[in-house]
Amino acid sequence: MAIISVWRENFQQESVQFDKSLHRFNILSIDTEFPGFICSTPRDAPTSVVYNNLKFNVDNTKIIQLGITLSDDKGNIGSTWEFNFSDFDFQKDPYVEESMRLMRSNGLDFAKIRRDGIPQCVFVPRLLEILSKHKNLKWVTFHGLYDLAHITKLFINHPLPQSARAFAVGATKYFESVLDVKVVAKYCDGLMGGNLGLSKLAKILGVERLGEAHNAGSDSFVTAAVFAKMKEKFEFEEKVFDGILYGMDERIMKRSIHVPRKIIPRPRYCRPLIPHQPPTFMTQGFTASIPRPCSFNYCVPVQIQSNMFILM
Repeated sequence: MAIISVWRENFQQESVQFDKSLHRFNILSIDTEFPGFICSTPRDAPTSVVYNNLKFNVDNTKIIQLGITLSDDKGNIGSTWEFNFSDFDFQKDPYVEESMRLMRSNGLDFAKIRRDGIPQCVFVPRLLEILSKHKNLKWVTFHGLYDLAHITKLFINHPLPQSARAFAVGATKYFESVLDVKVVAKYCDGLMGGNLGLSKLAKILGVERLGEAHNAGSDSFVTAAVFAKMKEKFEFEEKVFDGILYGMDERIMKRSIHVPRKIIPRPRYCRPLIPHQPPTFMTQGFTASIPRPCSFNYCVPVQIQSNMFILM
């Protein structure tokens, strides 16, 4: 198994293979590499500030790589594609030096990417054409709010919407189902309450990395492998976590708010969220119900105050 590096010269060929693979594999585990966070966000920032900073960072930076690893619901992992984009100009575009240094130390050649990468104006129409032919696709991320935001900006070819509400509504046009591994890990015993990074989580679960860290293809592969291992070990219900993105300062994007009516029996090894209900809309300061972490067979709902992004 190897990571397929995709450049301008082999993009059409690999896009055909990618299209064919989607007939067998319906899960797309993704990772993006971009030039860092120009504007940092305080941990106690309100939701409006969190989104405004997300918008500022994504609008003012250009994606460098997109990694996509395909897999299926049985845990079988297919190929990994690492798409390199030519639009980022190291000499002109904004970036964070520390982020660039980290990517460079892990093998990213910005000169080659600029010279031989795929123009976004070529990549996006072809990818959207492919995706439109396939149904019931699931997108899997790790701490994926920025990944989804960068891909959304690619798809709309425009700055992100002005509000979190508009972004949440717009994103659902492209992402039918989204699962964030970091969110799932938060509710599984033995995974440190979701406070681990991707590499440490992979080590605990016995997942071996393919390629170099901080490369989009490698990180997307690890995300896919970790997700498959977690499904096998914890047997969680995907629909419980669908649409929730682990955001900055644990602010989340939710497709629905789950309001429990009774104590819910759950397996001892996993503390998932509350069963699904029909989607609702985004609100700030909504009183949401989540299960209190527990070490026995039941999760007891408690009331907390939370600011949320909600995907309809």
